[in-house]
Amino acid sequence: MLQHERIRKEVSELLKANGIRTLPIPVDTIAENLGIEIKYEPAEDALSGALIRNSQEVVIGVNSEHHPNRQRFTIAHEIGHFVLHRGIKLHVDEDFRVNLRDGSTNADEIEANAFAAELLMPTAFMEREAQKIGQIDEAAKKRMARRFQVSVMAMEIRLANLGLAIPV
Repeated sequence: MLQHERIRKEVSELLKANGIRTLPIPVDTIAENLGIEIKYEPAEDALSGALIRNSQEVVIGVNSEHHPNRQRFTIAHEIGHFVLHRGIKLHVDEDFRVNLRDGSTNADEIEANAFAAELLMPTAFMEREAQKIGQIDEAAKKRMARRFQVSVMAMEIRLANLGLAIPV
């Protein structure tokens, strides 16, 4: 099975298990239902989040100084590490956005980013929204970003990756 298919399947199962059918996706609830505690703490801007897993607990640390949309992406990204990379005991993400821009080939980070995108903006939800909207212009991208509670940049990347938006 190709990795993106595995990610879609994992996310679909998570959404179904959590009874999620509406937006925005409650990533904090999903984490809680997976037995993951979320802790918000101020940190340097370059530190987005961390996944800490030991025999007693699993914790996602989130930079409380970041915008709420970025915090949601961080939580989804760390859930991705939790689900996809079960052997990881400690993982610290220092600005995972860099991977989107510099052509990084760190497979775990690429997978966690793809997982986060699928979790926050599930393919089926995206297709349904795009069908309702029709022509996706800049204003529509902004409305969709607000509805999904993600950044406009994350929405643009997701739309492009799904082939749902033609550059305006």
